[in-house]
Amino acid sequence: MLADDHARMRAAVRHALEAGGCEVCAEGASADDAVRLAAEHRPDVALLDIHMPGNGIRAAEQISRSLPQTAVVMLTRSDDDEDLFDALRAGAAGYLLKGADPATLPGALRGVLAGEAAMSPALVTRVLQEFRAPGRRMFRRRSDAAGKLSPREWEVMELLAEGRSTEEVAAKLFVSPTTVRVHVSTVLRKLRVKDRESAFRVLKGE
Repeated sequence: MLADDHARMRAAVRHALEAGGCEVCAEGASADDAVRLAAEHRPDVALLDIHMPGNGIRAAEQISRSLPQTAVVMLTRSDDDEDLFDALRAGAAGYLLKGADPATLPGALRGVLAGEAAMSPALVTRVLQEFRAPGRRMFRRRSDAAGKLSPREWEVMELLAEGRSTEEVAAKLFVSPTTVRVHVSTVLRKLRVKDRESAFRVLKGE
C-alpha cells in the first residue's frame, strides 16, 4: 500500500515497485487514506510519505499499532533527525529517501519483510551514534542510578529536560499526558528524589 500526496511521485514509485515484481494493492494521498486502506487491504508493507496531509508519522503509529503484521516504511525527502527518530518511535521498520534510485525500492521492501531494516548507510550511522552515546543529549547513562531507568523513561526525561511540556512530550511519543506523568513518578521513585529538577541533576551525574 502506497500513500503520498504527490501524484507524480506515487506513479513513479508504483512503476518501480511493479517493475521489481511487487504488487501495489492500494494508493492514497493522505494519512487518513493510509490508515483506512491499510485496514481494508492489510498489506505486507505500507509505504508512507511523512509530510502528506494528516501527518505520515501519525499514520505510521496507527498502522503499526492496529496492524502489527504490516511493516511500515517511510519514503520521504526529509533527512531531518527529528523526523527520522519520530518515525522509528512510531514503529517504522524503514526510512528511505526519495532521492535514491527508485529501482532499489523492491529489494529494500523485501529486506524489510525478511526482518531487515530499510535505511541508507548515512541514516544508520546517525541512529547508532544517537544510541551509542554514553550520555544521550544531556544525561549520563552510565551512572548506577541512571541504569535503573527503562528506555521509555529515558525518552520522557530527556524530552522534559529539553524544556518541553508534559503535553508536548505526550504528543511526540504518541502517548497520553497521564502516561508521561506516570513515567515521571516512576523515575522519581527509582532515583529516590522528590522532584524533576533533582532527577535531572542525578541523571547528569551531578
